[in-house]
Amino acid sequence: MMTDNTTNSDTAKRRPRGDGGLRWSEKRQRWIAEITIGYTPAGKRIVRTASDKSKTRALKKLHEKLRDRADGLPSEDTRYTVAQAVQNWLDHGLSDRDEDTRAKCRSLAQNHIIPDLGARKLRELSADDVDTWLARKAERLSTDTVRQIRSILKRAVTRAQKRDKVKRNVVLLCDVPQGRVGRPSKSLTLEQVGAVLNAAKGTAMYAYIVLSLLIGARTEELRALTWAHVDLDGSPDAEPPVPPSIRVWRSVRAGGKTKTKKSRRTLALPKRCVEALRFQRDLQTRQREAAGKAWQEHDLVFASTVGTARNANNVLRSFRAVLAATDLDPAAWTPREMRHSFVSVLSATGVPIEDISRLAGHKSTEVTETVYWHQIRPALLAGAEAMDEIFPSPDGEVK
Repeated sequence: MMTDNTTNSDTAKRRPRGDGGLRWSEKRQRWIAEITIGYTPAGKRIVRTASDKSKTRALKKLHEKLRDRADGLPSEDTRYTVAQAVQNWLDHGLSDRDEDTRAKCRSLAQNHIIPDLGARKLRELSADDVDTWLARKAERLSTDTVRQIRSILKRAVTRAQKRDKVKRNVVLLCDVPQGRVGRPSKSLTLEQVGAVLNAAKGTAMYAYIVLSLLIGARTEELRALTWAHVDLDGSPDAEPPVPPSIRVWRSVRAGGKTKTKKSRRTLALPKRCVEALRFQRDLQTRQREAAGKAWQEHDLVFASTVGTARNANNVLRSFRAVLAATDLDPAAWTPREMRHSFVSVLSATGVPIEDISRLAGHKSTEVTETVYWHQIRPALLAGAEAMDEIFPSPDGEVK
């Protein structure tokens, strides 16, 4: 152990270069603890450093690194920040996700994680820090959004941990607090469905809206739908007859996969859907002729005016432009609520929940009941209505 009266020059001379040591930095006015943990393929030293204004504390940090090295444990990068960990995950940890997911993660990270925790050294991030941050976010964000930003931070720290930037993931010690109540899902009434369909007639969104409302396809499924998966004629002379149909086999998710295995389904088309898709085919023919050489053929049913894929924001704007021609508030509705409306209409007309679940491409009826419980309320009331008929009043006779 070196004594405090050792000169700075003697300290620098005695430090065994490459094995770790202690030196004084005049520029930083701090003691610098340094250790080599290995070499790059080019032969350059890989150095981890720690510093402190106190010589004793700097030595303590160095001894901790030496102990970890002797035990075969990785040495943490003391300068690596939360922002660097999150950015590294955004750059390299989302390669198998679709662009919409990557954009959403970037937005959440840049708006909620990096501004609040980014400057913090990753090795110094504590569970208390994360708990305090999550609690503060829960005051103004929904529980689902809080869960998502915690997940991003957890995944980023896990990636850093695998690369020896930090020894443990403190985010795993923190639960998701209850956030603000999110915007409840809702569905259009039968009258409102009629108004939307009428307003959409003749527009580029007509077939999109008809299919959303009449067969309940997800918006990510419709954006990936190709003409190769559309059969507008069927086989009426076959035994039994084969109706017109679409094969919902793809989505805009990574790799073109649908949300679940049961989401991959073939659906018979109502007559109105067939008519709408024929209109869409004719409309696209005119768009292709107008675009000329600018047209890019991808066989998409719902393409842009030059044949390319439409993104979620583009569809949202077009959908709300249609709603502007009705009495509905465009800002209060999103395309996914047409799928809720599909479930609501089927349920209100007495279609069994098992059939609704299958048509919607849900993994099970439990998903249908959990996610769409507002929309299937009439079906849930069937038992109560039956009992009201059997027991019409407290004094009524049993039938």
